[in-house]
Amino acid sequence: MKKKLLNYRLSVLKQLFVLSLFTIFLAGCSKNSDVNPSNTTNPADAFTYEIASNWAELQLNLTKGTSGYTPPVAARAYGLGGLTMYESIVPGLLDHNSLAGQLSSLSKLPIIESGKSYNWALALNAGQATILKALYAESSLAQASNNQKKIDSLETAMTASFKGNSNTDEIERSVIFGKNIANAIFEWSKTDGGHEGYKRNFPSDYKVPIFPGAWQATENGQKIPMQPTWGNNRTFAPTNATLIPPAPIAFSTNIASQYFAQYLEVYTKNKTLTSEEKEIAVWWADNPVETFTPPGHSYNLANIAAKTSKTTLGKAVEGFARTGIAVADAFILCWKCKFLFNNERPYTMVRRAIDPTWTPFWPAPPFPGYSSGHATQSGAAAEVLTYVYGNNFKFVDNSHVGRVNDAATGTPFKARSFNNFYEFADESAMSRFYGGIHTRQDNEVGLKEGKKVGRNVNNLAFLK
Repeated sequence: MKKKLLNYRLSVLKQLFVLSLFTIFLAGCSKNSDVNPSNTTNPADAFTYEIASNWAELQLNLTKGTSGYTPPVAARAYGLGGLTMYESIVPGLLDHNSLAGQLSSLSKLPIIESGKSYNWALALNAGQATILKALYAESSLAQASNNQKKIDSLETAMTASFKGNSNTDEIERSVIFGKNIANAIFEWSKTDGGHEGYKRNFPSDYKVPIFPGAWQATENGQKIPMQPTWGNNRTFAPTNATLIPPAPIAFSTNIASQYFAQYLEVYTKNKTLTSEEKEIAVWWADNPVETFTPPGHSYNLANIAAKTSKTTLGKAVEGFARTGIAVADAFILCWKCKFLFNNERPYTMVRRAIDPTWTPFWPAPPFPGYSSGHATQSGAAAEVLTYVYGNNFKFVDNSHVGRVNDAATGTPFKARSFNNFYEFADESAMSRFYGGIHTRQDNEVGLKEGKKVGRNVNNLAFLK
């Protein structure tokens, strides 16, 4: 009897020992799953949006503080930044595809080592640090040094925050992959026509066309328009290169013509602006140097959407990638349109034919009017953000909260609330009509064409 009891106790102890080992094993698996879980569809989604959000915010800050980053140049940089984010973690998004082989002339990108584990947050971290150093390096020595310090500081902080339980080999492997992706994308970007575009915003050898109704220098006195050849650049999405902008309303000196009527409408409205319409005009102005530019405003809305929804890393990055690519292609299409037709701004037409003393509420930027860059890029961004976050995504745009009142007009910067992304696009477009720098035609065509750009981006095979 005693022998049986002893055997029973030994059996129980053996089972408890095995159970304790199994518990320790599970705990170890649980810790590793913080980095690269095997029980989720997308290992990268073990992380939330924060690391992508932090890098997006830094790029917005760098754009604001780096000379030469005009809207077209900035849009391209957001496209490259968003694409690098996506490609640095896409192997960890098992239901997603790489865009290599889908984007114009981008046949291949580096791949991961088969059967090896990766920390996708660290891959993204290294990729962003590498691409942003490349994009924002060429400026004044002081700017370049300051930019690099900001990038290094964030990279170091994010490495400390997200290395988690990764071992040395996994950390190194992840960092190398992110850097390789960024370097490959930067090399590809050098052949798109926009490389180092910040050095040639106003090319002195450009001959401004002269004909009735042609663009002329406005109140800012800039005689050479901004980036006149940008429309020749390679698009990210091949189908966006095939879009042909429609012709504007034909020039006419007849005061009963449709041409005259559209400019008269701008002039008339500008004399009766409400306080809210002035606030809308100022909110969406997004002047370079003072802000992160109009495409940056859209990129920031992708960030606001990620924060509002507290989404996964994969969804946040997809939002940044689609938005960056969309605004980059939108500026190429819009600039193709602007310099194909070279339409005059309301400032020029109104002073010539309606009121020679008129000055619009907002100063006209130095390039042709038709079509609106704000409308085109906003329409494209609304299309892709709706695809990612849905038709009824409510959000508050606080992009400029905290800024002092506009110095020229005294208008305050008040946050804007929207029920969906199409509402923001419509308001962004109308802001330029309220500003007195675009006709209604500029905005309507811009929105329509921008949405085509966005749909073409959505037709890329992001998902398997």
